Amino acid sequence: MLELENVSVRFGGLTAVDSVTLRIASNDVIGLVGSNGAGKTTLFNAISGLVRPTSGAIRFEGRDVMATPMYRRARLGIGRTFQIPQPMHELTVRENLVVAQRFGTGQVDHKKIDEILDFTSLAAKAGRDAASELALTELKALEVAKALATNPKLLLLDEVLAGLETTGKRRFMGMLKDLHATFGVGIVMIEHDIETISNLCPRVAVLNFGQLIADGTPDAVFRDPAVIKSYTGAADA
Repeated sequence: MLELENVSVRFGGLTAVDSVTLRIASNDVIGLVGSNGAGKTTLFNAISGLVRPTSGAIRFEGRDVMATPMYRRARLGIGRTFQIPQPMHELTVRENLVVAQRFGTGQVDHKKIDEILDFTSLAAKAGRDAASELALTELKALEVAKALATNPKLLLLDEVLAGLETTGKRRFMGMLKDLHATFGVGIVMIEHDIETISNLCPRVAVLNFGQLIADGTPDAVFRDPAVIKSYTGAADA
């Protein structure tokens, strides 16, 4: 579904993403991990169209999307969340989904919005002001709901569990486990917690200083000496 070929993103003298080649199928659920500054969010930005790579190629369902703007990529089926929740101010939860759906599909399907509100446990808050009346767990759920409203084929989840307390994180993980089966989307999720990634993702890719250093099952990846070194600074004895 998504093909990255030697994708690099440079900001002046800084190489944030360095010649990454990665293929993502429609049935993949992939954890993208790496230390802070490894290039994970920048790679999401390149895939979604928020930044344009310096070099390389990005193809979605066989189509070259390197020059395709973000809103058109959304309509092709690339949806995403952001690390910091970004609710649309002075709009209700439902209205946030309506705007997101129109952005992603060009139309509004209230039945689909109801389905998403139920799935993300936001139905009871549908009429609330999204920016001022939601707790952090609900704001994170709204990020996922807005992305789902764009009707994605591929969903990029950027640290949706970050900052959640234990109970909220457990509930959110339950939702994420059902996400792929319920909506039939491919998923790539950035997350720092290795145990969480291992529980949720059958496949893990690791970035280190912008380079892809491992890609495989969680067990194989987290035993890889290069991955261990990237986290600890020393190879596994």
